[in-house]
This record gives sequence, structure tokens and C-alpha cells, in this order.
Amino acid sequence: MDDPFKQMKNLLERSRSEKIDLRTLPFIQSNLNLKIVNFNLRVIVIGAALLLFAVLKVYLNNEECALVLPSELSKIFRPPVNCNFCENVTEVDRVANISPDEFEQRYAYTGRPVIVTDATSSWTALETFDFWYFKEIYEEARKRTNKLVNCQFFPYKSGFKTFYEAMSIPKERVDYQPGTDPWYFGWSNCNEDVAQILREHYGRPYFLPKTSENNAIDWIFMGGSGLGAHMHVDNVRLPSWQAQIKGEKEWTLAPPPECYYQCSFMKATVSTGDIIVLDTNRWYHKTNVLSGTISITIGAEYD
Repeated sequence: MDDPFKQMKNLLERSRSEKIDLRTLPFIQSNLNLKIVNFNLRVIVIGAALLLFAVLKVYLNNEECALVLPSELSKIFRPPVNCNFCENVTEVDRVANISPDEFEQRYAYTGRPVIVTDATSSWTALETFDFWYFKEIYEEARKRTNKLVNCQFFPYKSGFKTFYEAMSIPKERVDYQPGTDPWYFGWSNCNEDVAQILREHYGRPYFLPKTSENNAIDWIFMGGSGLGAHMHVDNVRLPSWQAQIKGEKEWTLAPPPECYYQCSFMKATVSTGDIIVLDTNRWYHKTNVLSGTISITIGAEYD
């Protein structure tokens, strides 16, 4: 067997960008309030868990699950944040016709969440994007080239192992017909040719600061009512925006544990055409797709 600590290091390095909720890990479930756990006990528990994952990685023959889970362990060592970003914030603002300068001053880098209601009015994505459009675009791309990159894929609780498995579900399940299983998943458009086609239907939100740029990779999330992303905090570099192309989502925002007594938990509904802007590195967040149309959202980081 390989050195387990070397295996642990490799796991952490390969899992750094994954978004897995720390509190869903079995060894954390018994004590969610990590800040009051005895430090020595934390070190022992964390070390044992890391060693266990390293050993599992060997025995599971590099199964994906053994590579993904350790990434969330790094959040135990997440440095405390300054709670100024969430103090006195009790609701998510809703704004329209906001200038880039005003947006930069009030929201862009302050950590204060906001919903902009008028930034997608010229986007054709609202009429064009649906499950079948994405399926067609990606199938045509696979026919054109055998070198499509395997972009990052999040199955959530849908049971899918790959993006293409998710895009192969039957029409009955796509339409949420009675007796079929619900579904919700997300992926990055890291394939340049596909991204170029998709971006013909949406653009850089008008309110972003003049000197900022979108991340080169966008995210797409799609699925039906009752599902969404679990409560988690991201491990990305920058704040981000997420546009609701179809359907409605309820967002639940929670401050980090060290700010529980200074900041508020909040809920906000993001409707078709809205864009929510959020620093997902500081706000814990979860989403729930509301009843009605299948939800489709697109998002990206900005600097």
C-alpha cells in the first residue's frame, strides 16, 4: 500500500475545487458547531478521517467518491472571516437600473448580497435554453470532435455519475411525469466551442464594475422542484453572479459560524430574469427549486 499521508496530500490537491458540504460528512454530522469542539479532539478526529480517506482511496481503486470528499476537510481549517460584511444585513436587496459605479460601491466587493431585476431583458437565453437545447448542443459538439474536455459536474442527489448520463434521461423524467425520479445537476461550460455557442444567448451583466472581468468558465444548474444545492460555502477566488434563466429558486443564506451571533440568516426568491450576486466564499448558501417550470441558472465569478 502507498504511503497514506502521500495519498492524503494527493487527494487534497486533486479535490481543492470541489464544492461538497462539510456538514454532510459523517464524522461532522454529530457536531456541527465546530467552533466549540476541543482543539485537540478536532485534530485527532480530522487526522483519523484524513487517514481513512487515504486508505479508502487505495482500496476503492481511485473511485471518484474517494477523491471528492477530502476537499471539504479543508474548511475545518478555514480562517475566521471578519463579520463586518454581514452585520446589519437582514435581507437581500432588490435593485434595478443600478450603475456600475453604484454597484461597485455598495455590493461588488462588500459581501452584501443583492438581486438585480433588469439585467437579462436583452438575453435570448430566456427563450432559447431548455434541457433539449443543451442536449442538442453537446451532442453536436461530440460529433464534431473527440476531444471534448470532461468539465466539472455536480450530480447533487440525482444519482448521475456523468454529465452525459444526466443528459440521457428519458422525456418522461425530463418532464417530471408522475412516477419518475426528480433530478437536479450542474456543470461548467469549460469546452470553448460549446461556451462560444451558449454565450451568444447571454452576456456580461451591465452592472458589473467597469474594470472587472468575468471568469473564463461559466456554470449552469438545471433541475426541477424540491431539489437544489445543499447548504455549503464555496472554495473559489472571487464573488459571483447567478442569473435565473427559467423557473424560480429560493435561496437560504447563512453567515459563517463565527458570525452567528452578529449576523442574520436570510431567505430570498430569485425569479426568471433576476440575477443574484453573492460572495459564496463567505456566505453559506443553499437553493431550492420552487414548483413550476424547470429551473435553469447561469453564473460566473468576476474580479
